[in-house]
Amino acid sequence: QVQLVESGGGLVQAGGSLRLSCAASRGTLSGYAMSWFRQASGKEREFVAAISWSGGSTYYADSVKGRFTISRDNAKRTVYLQMNSLKPEDTAVYYCAAGSYRSSWTSQNYRGQGTQVTVSS
Repeated sequence: QVQLVESGGGLVQAGGSLRLSCAASRGTLSGYAMSWFRQASGKEREFVAAISWSGGSTYYADSVKGRFTISRDNAKRTVYLQMNSLKPEDTAVYYCAAGSYRSSWTSQNYRGQGTQVTVSS
């Protein structure tokens, strides 16, 4: 059983940066692709970024492409989401998940509890 714990969220001004982390506090991420999703208040959860188990493949939502970077350190059992040039519309709870590459939220094997990101204008 894998337990995922996100951290790094907070309040930042528009144009600023944050780096989110997602660590496996229990279990291993071996063989799992990792994804980030987000859910803004009153909106449906949406895909943000995904990375393959090896880290050799990444995929981004159009809304974050060129601003966000997903990476992973398998030795540390941790996945990161570097978020630059943040916009108020990036405000949401961000969740990490482990499963198949580019699969949906409901298809993920494991999901974290989320971390709040708030971008002020």
